[in-house]
Amino acid sequence: MKNPLAIYIAAALLCPAGPAAQAEEDKATAAFESLTLETALEVAQATLSKCRSDGFQAAVSIVDRGGNLQVTLRDRFAGPHTTDTAYRKAWTALSFRTDTLELAKLTESGEGWAIRKVTGALPLGGGVQIRKGDGSLVGAVGVSGAPGPENDDKCARAGIAAIEDKIAF
Repeated sequence: MKNPLAIYIAAALLCPAGPAAQAEEDKATAAFESLTLETALEVAQATLSKCRSDGFQAAVSIVDRGGNLQVTLRDRFAGPHTTDTAYRKAWTALSFRTDTLELAKLTESGEGWAIRKVTGALPLGGGVQIRKGDGSLVGAVGVSGAPGPENDDKCARAGIAAIEDKIAF
């Protein structure tokens, strides 16, 4: 009989993640958390409230963990393009797991130029990831209509701040 320790070591080398990872891979489904509709609406309302208090007419969109649209709110004088733009910013932040203000800088410098070629992607400030306290991604918010992408971003962050205590852990 061969050395059982050598067999175990060889098996461990062939499967470096170990038995626990193999068991995880064998599962037929995965579980993850996403924002509830009520929480998404709360983020959208707080975001729009911040934009209004700063004097901006804007649209706000929230996407869930899968990039699906959950909520869109458009202030009465926000431009007709703002609803689609807000959604695309939220979707882009979620899809690329990077806030769009940062993506805008990357694509302008040439590093992430290909992102601008992805259908639906909009690397323009105002799309912010929504992460739980443990860092897991649960959705994203997008804002369009404030003067300049930095102001859209500021509104989005205020909306997220309104629910931070609910998603802290």
